[in-house]
Amino acid sequence: MSGEEVLIPDDRAFSSFKSECCSEGGWSLTYNKGGITVWIQILEEEKSLHKIKCRMVCKDVSAETMYDVLHDIDYRRKWDSNVIETFDIGKLTVNADVGYYSWKCPKPLKNRDVITLRSWLPMGKDYIIMNYSVKHPKYPPKKDMVRAVSIQTGYLIQSNGPSSCTLTYLAQVDPKGSLPKWVVNKSSQFLAPKAMKRICKACVKYAEWKQRHNPGYKPWLYPEQNPLSNIPLTELSIQHADSLENIDESSLSEGKDERAEHSDDDGPN
Repeated sequence: MSGEEVLIPDDRAFSSFKSECCSEGGWSLTYNKGGITVWIQILEEEKSLHKIKCRMVCKDVSAETMYDVLHDIDYRRKWDSNVIETFDIGKLTVNADVGYYSWKCPKPLKNRDVITLRSWLPMGKDYIIMNYSVKHPKYPPKKDMVRAVSIQTGYLIQSNGPSSCTLTYLAQVDPKGSLPKWVVNKSSQFLAPKAMKRICKACVKYAEWKQRHNPGYKPWLYPEQNPLSNIPLTELSIQHADSLENIDESSLSEGKDERAEHSDDDGPN
């Protein structure tokens, strides 16, 4: 998203996101194993600014279930081991809201957080969920976190039939700071594939979990269920990366515990 005004994505923005998810021109393949493919684009090496794209076929998961799992914030707290805190702040329209998410970074890096405007759209049998960073006056950067910037991040879910789908994750995030090269390498070679596998496993277990946790509650499908208060767009502003503090972590080496985790790449988790 560009420009100064906070805008809710329109159909053209969703179509553009889908096209980028599906194109392979200009991307460097970094991982292709076990049905998961990862590509990266290095944009500004000195700023650790890059795009990453991951694609995975989930043979036992419908597109509808994948869409539910990626939306269900209560379930995310259960399966997403990287999450520190996540909550909704308020709604903008029936298919757009504002939320907070903080996550654990590989040691010894500082943990990151974001405030994002999220929007979603079913497109035939496919679904898109995407976000970009905004500022909200009630949620300034925290002292113990580095406020990252999502320039554009999202998921494309494509149906392959009643019980199979393809998930593509596309992210352009400014992590704010100079990161060591091992972080970018680890993201594409290890962290992204592991995260995709975790999402797929979460989908398989979702129906059973949802039956025990407010099974009829899906505000992303039924907007009338949404309890969030409306936020006027005028309360939000674009979160520019250059207005945030830069953290130089380029000289940090990978923690011993983090290196050991590489052996878990294809193991049970």
